[in-house]
Amino acid sequence: MTTPPDRAPRQGVRELMRQVGPGIVVAATGVGAGDLIAAAKAGATWGLPLLWAAVLGAILKYVLAEGIARWQLATNTTLLEGWSRFLGRPLRILFLLYLLVWTIVVAAALMSACGLVAHALFPQLPLEAWAIVHAMLALAFVWYGGYQGFETIMKVVIGVMFVAILGSALWNRPDPFAVLQGLVPQIPSGSLLLVLGVIGGVGGTLTLLSYNYWMLEKGWNHPRWRTVVRFDLGVGYLLTGIFGAAVILLAGQVLHPAGIPIEGNRGVLNMAALLGNQFGRWGEIVFLVGFWGAVASSLLGVWQSVPYLFFNFLAPRSIDSGDSLEISRHHWHYRGYLLFMTFPPMLLLGLGRPVWLIVAYAALGALFMPFLAATLLYLNNRRSIMGELRNGPWANVGLILCIVLFGVLGVIQIVDKVLR
Repeated sequence: MTTPPDRAPRQGVRELMRQVGPGIVVAATGVGAGDLIAAAKAGATWGLPLLWAAVLGAILKYVLAEGIARWQLATNTTLLEGWSRFLGRPLRILFLLYLLVWTIVVAAALMSACGLVAHALFPQLPLEAWAIVHAMLALAFVWYGGYQGFETIMKVVIGVMFVAILGSALWNRPDPFAVLQGLVPQIPSGSLLLVLGVIGGVGGTLTLLSYNYWMLEKGWNHPRWRTVVRFDLGVGYLLTGIFGAAVILLAGQVLHPAGIPIEGNRGVLNMAALLGNQFGRWGEIVFLVGFWGAVASSLLGVWQSVPYLFFNFLAPRSIDSGDSLEISRHHWHYRGYLLFMTFPPMLLLGLGRPVWLIVAYAALGALFMPFLAATLLYLNNRRSIMGELRNGPWANVGLILCIVLFGVLGVIQIVDKVLR
């Protein structure tokens, strides 16, 4: 990967819109099957009163992603390199462990989700076969394709999923007053865990770090790109918030009145079947295509971006080096990890997910979000490094809120998985 020469960002809303890309990609990559299920379960269980949780989740993920981007604009290094310098070797080892476990579990889950939806649309092939087909197509696309083609196809798939899901929600003619009421923060008795799940699920976790590498692909490598980066992320997480709210809205309209709960990926198929009962086969197909767009874009985004993290982990730069990060998608570090995330997770499709792996994933994953927020609070307030790009009051408030909310959710997840 070669960073383009420094150039001045183009100004004006029209010019900013033309430059939007990585923000949409990182937001779409973060919207996976688990996020959709959490949002659908919230709507199916409580109806529309939890719409606000999807919006708040998108706002908090914007705060985190903007902090990650601002660190890079100020230091010309990725946040992973900042961790390496300021937090030391033990953190590097722990992060590598988390990355390996996360890769296996998430890759298998994304394959399975893509296979489930594709099988529902085209039952001629079994679920496992469709899962493998999706993984192999993603491998081939990333192996032979470049960033610009990746960004373009992600935008297309995201457009399909956005139109399909939001269209399905609006097709049911929701009550505007009930929607507005749902955007007012409220926590019905017994809904706290679901609220935290929606807030934590919307917009991704580890994939937030990928924004650093997509910035480099675009040549956004100087503080003068701050406005472009903020606008780019703002568009991406605006779409994320609307999308998450649309899933809650749809489940609240279709499943909640019927008293049908959602559990796991197959619960989403229940929602598709009910839409088919109401609007015919096309209503079911439109929703399934939207769900497929969400999980397929997440799978492709993970396949393209996570090998960057492994490459960067093996070769971090110093903040004082002044060198530009050169990551080649043809290097064996990148391609080797791409193969690792494609083939070993396929074994879990037939064997199920081992208990020890799920416990490790839950424990490490639960700690990641509050850790990310805490390090951004620590590193991005260092005047000697960040200069004029250091955290402002609102950024600090947002990060503290992230630490509290994601910390509580993390403790609940660890207790649930370890003691179950």
